[in-house]
Amino acid sequence: MAISKEQQVQINDEIRDSEVRVIGTDGAQLGIMSSQAALDLAAEAELDLVKIAPQAQPPVCKIMDYGKYRFEQQKKEKEAKKNQRVVEIKEIRLSLNIDTHDFETKLGHARRFLNDGNKVKASIRFRGREMGHPEHGLEIMRRFSEALSEIANVEKPAKLEGRNMLMFLAAKPVVTTKQDKNKEDHPNA
Repeated sequence: MAISKEQQVQINDEIRDSEVRVIGTDGAQLGIMSSQAALDLAAEAELDLVKIAPQAQPPVCKIMDYGKYRFEQQKKEKEAKKNQRVVEIKEIRLSLNIDTHDFETKLGHARRFLNDGNKVKASIRFRGREMGHPEHGLEIMRRFSEALSEIANVEKPAKLEGRNMLMFLAAKPVVTTKQDKNKEDHPNA
């Protein structure tokens, strides 16, 4: 069971250290003092004493409104979650006797998946006597990766695992130049 950050933060009477370094509401250093004196200062200002750096020697405490501090922390966490992107692995199934048009269609799907920021798992299932010719599967995988080479890197090369041959592709990182960045910032310029 992981302890959340809110449970780790000590406030007011929970601070048991004999000496603490105190920071005022404006960010000014008030110096090292006993935790009781720091609590008195916080009570005088009608605010909370919050331990913000428990690992420091002596621990650092700040006089602030704890409710507002918690709200700001939750807001930051929510913003960080919003900016996260989950990368999915999309599978494209190929076969040894795939026709040209079908191959092009599968390439189109893979391009779309890669442009959306997902990874692509290309697979070929060998049936019956096809197991005797894994080189044909390697050739199809090579063609597939070469066709996508301008937008994708081979993360794991084609490898035969049982009756399946698998290969993983990931989108190449997008490198924005200074000009591109200026165009994004000033679209009418």
